[in-house]
Amino acid sequence: MGNSIKKILSLALTGVIVFSLAGCKNKAVTETTVNSKDEKVVLKLYVDVGDEDTKAPYDYAMAALKTEMPNVEIQLEASSRDDDQKIKTYASTGNLPDIFSTNPNLTETFKKSNNILKLDTYSNDFKKKMIPSNMNTLLDKEGHVYAFPYAGNEYVLMFYNKELFAKNNLTVPTTIEEYEKVVKVFKAKNIVPLSIFGKEKWSCVALYDVFASRKNPAGVMALNDNKAKITDEAYKFAAEEVVKLVKDGLVGKGATNLNYDQAASLFYSGKAAMLLNGQWEIEASTKALGDKVGWMYLPAASAAEVESSKTAFCGGGAPQGFAVSANSKNKDMAAKVAAFMAEKYAECKFTQRANPLVSIKIDKKVEKQFPPMMQELNKVIPSIKTTTGFDWHLSNGKVKAGLEDNAQNLLTGNFSAEDFIKNMERVMETAFE
Repeated sequence: MGNSIKKILSLALTGVIVFSLAGCKNKAVTETTVNSKDEKVVLKLYVDVGDEDTKAPYDYAMAALKTEMPNVEIQLEASSRDDDQKIKTYASTGNLPDIFSTNPNLTETFKKSNNILKLDTYSNDFKKKMIPSNMNTLLDKEGHVYAFPYAGNEYVLMFYNKELFAKNNLTVPTTIEEYEKVVKVFKAKNIVPLSIFGKEKWSCVALYDVFASRKNPAGVMALNDNKAKITDEAYKFAAEEVVKLVKDGLVGKGATNLNYDQAASLFYSGKAAMLLNGQWEIEASTKALGDKVGWMYLPAASAAEVESSKTAFCGGGAPQGFAVSANSKNKDMAAKVAAFMAEKYAECKFTQRANPLVSIKIDKKVEKQFPPMMQELNKVIPSIKTTTGFDWHLSNGKVKAGLEDNAQNLLTGNFSAEDFIKNMERVMETAFE
């Protein structure tokens, strides 16, 4: 065969190959980005791994990821508990990690600055795995997905030392009036009635919310959503009640300077009778106190409301979890990894951390049985009619900051209910402009 003919055939064959590749270009890129186990991809993560309850699920998820997607290299940075200041700085300087932990307030901020990726087109498979009652943790108010959640609805609980109550001839209070009497008894015995880590402002908001939700089941979320006024009875009552209890010795001196470890130590050592925290405290308190610890229903506003009050819990859920930077160079892979991480994170909490409050359905065998307090809570959950929200669920930044600062001030003993209302009125005036 002559050289000229060979060249012609060679050019023709090359053209066919080029044409074929061009026709498959979009499909090939998508499959390589999302499904390839050969092409190495480096992703930066900024997530919470601050304690055993967050580190263990993260390690579990990473081990599973290494097997499922060995081509993905993860560069981890543990998030700072600094009210999102560091992650916001990363965003403003164009250095946002590929995947990061988000919350409603941060999501709203990043939506406005176009820093967070809308995950609607990546969420179909994840939606199918969601527990129906937990869809509020996946979808925002417009029905969009900006993060893959691992946690379901969670709850604020009032933990108490059964032994201390028994030694002081006290029964678990069912009303606020009974709660006030319990506080006075423990204070007279030089036992801190309620240990609270007030240095973390969210816990101060949670305590305020306990009393506000006895009058308005929506609690602080109604303020966040502009569905209530700070001058409404529920919110004035809550401020007045916290001030009254603090004067009676509820939290002890220096409560606003205590971190979690310090507050928990007081409770575990028997120097405090009660501890306010989320239900995630169950495992640690059980380990420290065994069957001496329990959780109580939040006290009702009156004897007539005891039963109805049992169905109104503080805490709840909101859209949050693992989000993806809108400026990631590997958006498809980052979205896939974020969804995978959320699923495995939830799987670990359910099977190995004795926590059934997760976002998705888990069909794997439980390796660590739920402690008695969690079993009790699990039985109650179907009867819960209303929830409020944790501090980090508050999407209005001004309302959130105002409640944090002023709720913390309520615990100092040098701040009146009137001061609280006046300060919050000023906050609410501009919060929804």
